Amino acid sequence: MFKSKFIVIGVCLLCLIAANLSAQVVSAGRTPPAWVSNLESVYNKSQFLAERGEGQNREQAERNAIARIVALFGQQIQVDQNISHSYQEFVRNGASAGWSETLNVQENMRFSSSIDSLIGVEIREIWQDTRSRNPVFHAVAVMDRARTIRIYTEMVQANSALVKSLTTMSDAEKNSFEGYSRFQFAAVIADVNITYGNVLSVLDSPVTGLPRGNEFRQEAQNIIRAIPINVVVRNDRSGRIQGAFAKAFSDLGFRSGGTNSRYILNVDVVISPVDNPNNPNRFVRMELDANLTDTTTRSVVLPYNFSNREGHTTVSEAENRAFMSAERKINEEYKVLLSNYLSQLLPKR
Repeated sequence: MFKSKFIVIGVCLLCLIAANLSAQVVSAGRTPPAWVSNLESVYNKSQFLAERGEGQNREQAERNAIARIVALFGQQIQVDQNISHSYQEFVRNGASAGWSETLNVQENMRFSSSIDSLIGVEIREIWQDTRSRNPVFHAVAVMDRARTIRIYTEMVQANSALVKSLTTMSDAEKNSFEGYSRFQFAAVIADVNITYGNVLSVLDSPVTGLPRGNEFRQEAQNIIRAIPINVVVRNDRSGRIQGAFAKAFSDLGFRSGGTNSRYILNVDVVISPVDNPNNPNRFVRMELDANLTDTTTRSVVLPYNFSNREGHTTVSEAENRAFMSAERKINEEYKVLLSNYLSQLLPKR
């Protein structure tokens, strides 16, 4: 596993464990097997991708052999770590099952949920060279072309079917948080599919016409721009709280306003005096409750609340400070809160 924002679907602990278990021939001696001196004489290039690795121990030899297999694929099998995690979450928590039309698709999705390993690589043979005082280990990593092509083709087909299912909906379904979520996850799956397609291209079995994730991300942004959110604030002062929330929505691309909006942010502001007889200043407490509601389901999709306490020589100025503090807090927090909610919203069937 590489320590960067990218992960390579190749060198990982699980892959190495699987390789160890699948080793068919382990030998030692002074006469090397044929594959050590002439790899293609044993593993024909038309049928296999094969690479040798050496090391001072067996594990090191296996790692080097697998790393050389991975190197054959180059940059084409790198996946952004955030995309990888989102994909795995979508599959592993069962969300993908509701969008798959057949059990076969579901099984393929579960099988492909761990995209941090290059599927189909195994260690076929290991030889320990005992001719020197410090024996050297040799290992050969092998990928059966036909088997790997079949596996990745099935996964591409499963992902393509899932993308189609996620993005097929009515306009009413589309212009909603759920629609946005569906296109966002379609983007993640499309990006993973491009990676799988790249594996097939290296294996001389290219797949054409795979859409890229950015196509669906752009549509997700179009959805946001088509969703108005009505902000209703009780006990506001000169529209200050309403303006702070409207800015948060606007910064993310939403439109605010409208009387028939599907989504309404209902905000209650309560100002109350705070007794502090030992202090000459006047103090007030503001309690703010904001509930983002889906009027179609009549459910609160995102609650938000806080309280603050401010003081000054007069009650009116203490209240003014409470509103200023609330504006600042909303500006700092609400956009991030809403963005995180949208990014973690899994589409439900």
